[in-house]
Amino acid sequence: MSGMTLADLRAIAAVADAKSFRGAAKVLEISVSSLSHQVSNVEKRVGIRLFNRTTRSVSLTEAGEALLQRVRPALSEIDAALEAVDHLRATPSGILRLNTSEGGAERVLPLVLDFLATYPEMRVDLVTEGRLVDIVGEGFDAGLRLQDIVPKDMICVPFGQTESFVLVASPAYVSERGRPLSPGDLLNHDCIRARLPSGSLVSWELERNGEAVALDVKGRFIAGNTDLTVLAALQHAGIAYVSLRSVQEDIDSGRLVQLLAEWTPPYPGLALFYPSRKLPSAGLRAFIDHVHAWRKANT
Repeated sequence: MSGMTLADLRAIAAVADAKSFRGAAKVLEISVSSLSHQVSNVEKRVGIRLFNRTTRSVSLTEAGEALLQRVRPALSEIDAALEAVDHLRATPSGILRLNTSEGGAERVLPLVLDFLATYPEMRVDLVTEGRLVDIVGEGFDAGLRLQDIVPKDMICVPFGQTESFVLVASPAYVSERGRPLSPGDLLNHDCIRARLPSGSLVSWELERNGEAVALDVKGRFIAGNTDLTVLAALQHAGIAYVSLRSVQEDIDSGRLVQLLAEWTPPYPGLALFYPSRKLPSAGLRAFIDHVHAWRKANT
């Protein structure tokens, strides 16, 4: 075991957490080839394989599990000691990698820019993706998603604001086809469907006083994103099911009419989330505090 370094132990733990060399390399900010070579050298020195490797997955062997079971507490103590020292810095520094959706990025941009103004030595890499990613495996410090879809093993910090999906149509469409009076009436209307980045269609889920209804509505037009759905509704193509935020101005101006409002109650909105097993960096801690302060000022 002689010659093994703290960096070697961190590399083994990172691969085990990410379950891939590529994901661990992003976390450690080194190349995949360098990480693979480092782990292979450790295995040669200890004389036993620590990981089972296939073309699709990486998992710990029994020996690897035994090693990390003893090593993880020590690594946590070392990280805690280093974080305690780093916490004494007057100003956090470094880069904060955040993952969110395009809509989420638009909502948090003012907060992020205010955070950068408050902490001039910090940098933020705000990556937008339609799919919900494994933030640990993909090398992110934290994610920003709707509270309802935050993974259960993550620490969740709600922003404290609600969201709503609403049903809307143009006045001309309502005048011609009539106003639906119940969710079932939607099955007799032209409904504009939207496709998610995953390829699946947005599900129409309505609720009133605890009664939930999921509808497989029909329509002749499927839009590639929600923006196109709104535009189609404005051009009298049918009824759309979209976020209230995206159509609030159109409703206020009368360009669109909200339908079945009692069936589209608000739900928990955006939340910051980060791994529960990993001690937050000074930069992430500062961002968490910034979210708490923003929530207090805006709710």
